[in-house]
This record gives sequence, C-alpha cells and structure tokens, in this order.
Amino acid sequence: MPEGRFADGRHAGVLVPLCSIPSRISWGIGEIPDLPRFARWLDEAGCDFVQLLPVNEMADGQNSPYSALSAMAIDPIYIAVSDVEEFIAAGGEVALPDADRGALGQARVAPRVAYDTIRRIKSRALRAAFDRFERTEWQTHSSRATAFLDFMERERWWLDDYTLFRALHQEHAGRYWLEWDDGLRDRQPEAIEHARVRLAREILYRAWLQWTADEQWQRARRYATPVGIFGDFPFVVSAHSADVWARQQEFRLDASVGTPPDAFSPTGQDWGLPVYRWDVIARGDFEWLQQRARRSAALFDGFRVDHLVGFYRTYFRERDGRAAFVPSDEPSQTMQGERILSVIAGSGAYIVAEDLGSVPDFVRESLARMRVPGYKVLRWEREWNVEGQPFKDPATFPAVSLATSGTHDTETLAGWWDEAPLAERTYAVALPSLHAAGCDPSLPFDDSLRDALLRELCGGGSNLVVVPVQDIFGWRDRINTPAVVDDINWTWRMPWPVDDLIVEQLPRERASFLRELSSACGRDLR
Repeated sequence: MPEGRFADGRHAGVLVPLCSIPSRISWGIGEIPDLPRFARWLDEAGCDFVQLLPVNEMADGQNSPYSALSAMAIDPIYIAVSDVEEFIAAGGEVALPDADRGALGQARVAPRVAYDTIRRIKSRALRAAFDRFERTEWQTHSSRATAFLDFMERERWWLDDYTLFRALHQEHAGRYWLEWDDGLRDRQPEAIEHARVRLAREILYRAWLQWTADEQWQRARRYATPVGIFGDFPFVVSAHSADVWARQQEFRLDASVGTPPDAFSPTGQDWGLPVYRWDVIARGDFEWLQQRARRSAALFDGFRVDHLVGFYRTYFRERDGRAAFVPSDEPSQTMQGERILSVIAGSGAYIVAEDLGSVPDFVRESLARMRVPGYKVLRWEREWNVEGQPFKDPATFPAVSLATSGTHDTETLAGWWDEAPLAERTYAVALPSLHAAGCDPSLPFDDSLRDALLRELCGGGSNLVVVPVQDIFGWRDRINTPAVVDDINWTWRMPWPVDDLIVEQLPRERASFLRELSSACGRDLR
C-alpha cells in the first residue's frame, strides 16, 4: 500500500529532531538549511533517510512539537534568517542591535536549545525583514512579490484559515479562542470579514513567513538528495489551533484524548487534547485528514503516523472521569482505521505506523493486510508468553516493518541497559550478534555492546531500520521524558555543529562503522 522509493528494498535512517542539529551559522537551533548538512553525514554513513519529529508551529512558551498551533504551518523558529534576502540586504547580523547580537552569541554556544531567546531574536529580525520586503518587493510588484502571490494562491486551502487565526492569536495576546468575542469565536461571516480587513498586514506577514519557510524547505529537500526526509503526522493538534477553530464541528472540546491504563501507566494518560467527532468527520469524507496528508506529502518523502491505534479507536475521558472508546465496537474500529489509513496513504508519500503501547491484535492484523509497516522496538520484542520472556531474534521480524532501538519518548539504549535487571540483560546477550561479541550481562554499557546491538538491529528482517542519533554514539541524553514539563525536555542538541560532523574524528568513525554495517546488511543502496 505505501508508495515511493522507500516501498521497496532495505533502508537505514537516523532519528533526530530538527532543533537538535544546529550548524555554525544557525541561530542556536537546527534550521531548515541544516538538513542538507546533516544529510551529507548520513550519506557518508550509508543511510538514506532522516526521520524528524513534527516541525509544526508550536504554541507560545512550548518546546514540545506535539503542542501545535497548526497541523499545516512550519514553525518560523526553523527559518534561517541569515538566508532571507531582505535580512541580508539590511546588513545581516552586524546590523542587529547590540543586545540581540549578544543574546544570539550566547544561544549559539548554549548546551541546550534556548527557545525563548531564539524565538524573541528571530521574531524581531523577521519582522524587520518583512518590513523591507513590503517596501522593496510587495509595493513594487517585483518578481519576488509575484512568487509570494503564487504561493498564497496555491496554498490558500490551508493558509487562509491559518494566517487569520495566527493574526487573531497575536491580537488577543495568545488567549484561547473560546475566550474571544462571540463573532470571532463562532466564525460569524461579518466578524471574520472585519478581522481580515483590520488585520490585513499581520495576515500578510504570517503568510510571508510560511512562504519563506517553504522556499527554504523545498531547497533543502533538493540539496539533501539522495537522502530522503521523513516527517511525523501527529494524531491531533491542540484545541487552541487554527484547525480546531476552523473545524469546530469536527471536535469535542468537553472531553479529552488519552490512553487506557497499561503496563507503562497504571492510571492511563490524559493528554488534554480535543476528541475527534468521527461520525461528523466521516460524513465529510475525512477532508481535514486528506488535507493534512496532502500537506505532509508536499514536505516529506515519507512520514510516521503517530498513535496509529487512535485512528482505529480513540480513547477519551469525559470531564466526570468516565472513559470510553470511539467507535465502540471492533468491526467499526477496523472499518474506520482502514479507511483513514487509505486516506493518508492516498497522499502518495511513504507511511509507517507507530503502533506501540496497548494495541489490540486486530489493529496489527489490519496493518499486515494493508502492508503498512509497524514498529519493532528491539527491547520490547520479546516472547512475552514464554517462560523468562526471551528476546525475539530480529531476523524473524517481517520485511514490512520498521525496526528501531528506541523512540523520542524512550530512554536511550545506554539508559535502558543501565536500568535493566540482570535477567533481562542475560536474555538480551543471547541474541546472535551480542552472543558472538561475547557481551557480558553483568558489565556496564560500553562501545562493544553498543555496536553489537546496532548489528543485531540492522541485520534483522525489517526493510526499514531507524536509529535515534544518541544510540549511534551510545549517549544517555534523552529527547523527551513523557509527562514532564521543564526546561530540559525537547532541548537536547548535538555536541558538535552539524557542519562539523564530516570532519570531527568520532562522527567520522561512526559514519564509517554505519556504512560498513549498512553495506553488509544490504541497506547501503549507493
């Protein structure tokens, strides 16, 4: 069912958030033009894709890419201001105020991504660049203005609602749209038309940001070739988002999405996100999901469908604590899930399904029928019903699957080994590559164990393998610890500028190891 060049053959990729790969010239955070720089190292490593986390515009004060103001818009924080023509024409960085240059210098050398500082400096710089664009390009009807107009016309199917929402969000100082005046809250035509006139310049600015991001993104995709760029298709967006405001009838705001109790969370999880009204959405032929898939296919060579089971059956909680699934019965769940997967796959991009957690057998059987790859996380692939629960040999993983050492929500391989009981380690070292390397379950995590685990994973039966970048090096730094909100989550960045990966000794050594491993396992297709 999935299409594209990744639908055939064996492939290897690396998982890393865009924010984590800044270059020497970027502003303290990975930026769109840093993708080809990272792709150069991946190509040297025999890998042919990078798996990103969502790049959608985050809510105010948020670091998590799963808390989005829009399912369509790229976060302007990823724009490389230094590549914007009007910023260059205005003098570039040397023309920034002294305070901003000082703060930018600190953000560049900070050990973690300083979101608030970066967003503040970039916002001022981008506003100034837009002012110049408006004077020198827009008002003179230049060729750049024509290209911008073409973008707005081509993308108006999502851009019109997004830019108006974003302008109103700014006007209301970030207040939830349910707190706006009745006319705007309820999208009454007269109030909407007045807002478009009143906020015309802010709307134009928000569209210009998305055009600028799109220009940089499409250029980065071309320059990253032959390495593909995979994205992430979040299950849902924040209630305070352009999409929910524009499609209020398709969501319940008096209940919230989560997960049922399981081995990882005895009480389950409540994500505080709106609940789909699947009956309403189905009557509209899943239009919004079609649009999201279309937008994702325009940005990515493939993408991961987040929380796949939620599209089959959504677990939600009422405000009084009662919980249920919608749809409520298995036949309806199967029919809905397969219809939605068909809609998403209809975009033409390659898709994989994140089917982790409490996923009933019928969902995985459905994925197999539709030939959509699900996830195989090495540490969780065990014979759970066999005494001792030994690990499954990755050689038995089905070809139509994605094997990985972990996700953005898990501890790293090193962190897992540190915490695993001796019995679990003992079963792990029985895996062929670990046994051949003579790994000792009583010893701490080391380079030999790291490489044996990577050999085991890469040599398995799955056509797709993706490794979090931390596991390539054996680091313990996490991207995210679920249910934790602090200044650490989502702020991890590589210890080297991404443009130094091809010259620094350790990244070069790891690239050489990966290239040899990919070649030996039939994954280096060069």
